[in-house]
Amino acid sequence: MLVSQLKNADGSITVAAREDGQGARAVRNAASLHALAMEAADGGKSLKAVIEAHGYGEAIDLEKAYAEGRLISPITHPDPAHLHLTGTGLTHLGSAATRDAMHKKTTEAAAETLTDSMKMFRMGLEGGKPKPGEKGVQPEWFYKGNGTQAVAPGGALTSPSFAEDGGEEPEMAGIYIISSKGQPFRLGFAVANEFSDHVTERVNYLWLAHSKLRQASFGPEIRIGAAPDDIRGFSRIVRDGKVLWEKPFLSGEANMSHTFANLEYHHFKYDLFRQPGEVHVHMFGTATLSFGDGVKTQEGDVFEIGADGFGLPLRNPLAIAKEEKIEIRQL
Repeated sequence: MLVSQLKNADGSITVAAREDGQGARAVRNAASLHALAMEAADGGKSLKAVIEAHGYGEAIDLEKAYAEGRLISPITHPDPAHLHLTGTGLTHLGSAATRDAMHKKTTEAAAETLTDSMKMFRMGLEGGKPKPGEKGVQPEWFYKGNGTQAVAPGGALTSPSFAEDGGEEPEMAGIYIISSKGQPFRLGFAVANEFSDHVTERVNYLWLAHSKLRQASFGPEIRIGAAPDDIRGFSRIVRDGKVLWEKPFLSGEANMSHTFANLEYHHFKYDLFRQPGEVHVHMFGTATLSFGDGVKTQEGDVFEIGADGFGLPLRNPLAIAKEEKIEIRQL
């Protein structure tokens, strides 16, 4: 099942659901996907069962709504401060190659040693898929922001004026909600653009945290349930109506050095991330970047990311913010 959200003229939300390849219909008496997910989490039911119990109303033309700018993020929180955008890196087979090239030491002595990126990647290869009862190695982890940084499908991903780069990262995102008792529940997975500043990161890997404090987009639809082991998608950049760059990307545990369960454990082991009612959008990493191929994005470029079985592709144009004057005042 695929679920999405539309914004209505009066400010209310319509939740739409469909099976892959079929038309979408509005879910009856659904204030939001957050409300449906909390109903499922607190009621001990699956999200699909709750949606089917609500029943379906009018048919929804998702493509038309997308073109009209009516699609919003497939899950939102009434208070954006309680939606968290986070991620993990160096999790995919092959993902270390671009990162290592960015961070490579230049001295002869360092050439015989592993960079920190390669060390982290090797740790994942050796301990990222623990057997039942074992504790797996923790991954690289980063914070992107709260719900104020979540951009709707079709909306512009805005790079700050001080940024050195604004580049796409095609990833799968796990979508989670915390029950009223503090229990994390996974709704499913969605395509995501984990938008980052790769030039800033390349200067020094200790600036990774700075480079990740950027907007992100996910959706337009969430695939309810477990993710396939082998996920195949595409990532492209369109400039002036023509494809500038395009590559396939792979995800799913068959193409990863970590299991989803291991990455989830090392996120939700912190009670900070188990606060009742909150939403988590956790991005699981990628091995495919246009930056790694020397592409320099510019304002107006459109990022397009899609994957088989995950609904409509995610599209976002690139915008550049105007410079702001930041003044710190003494109280």
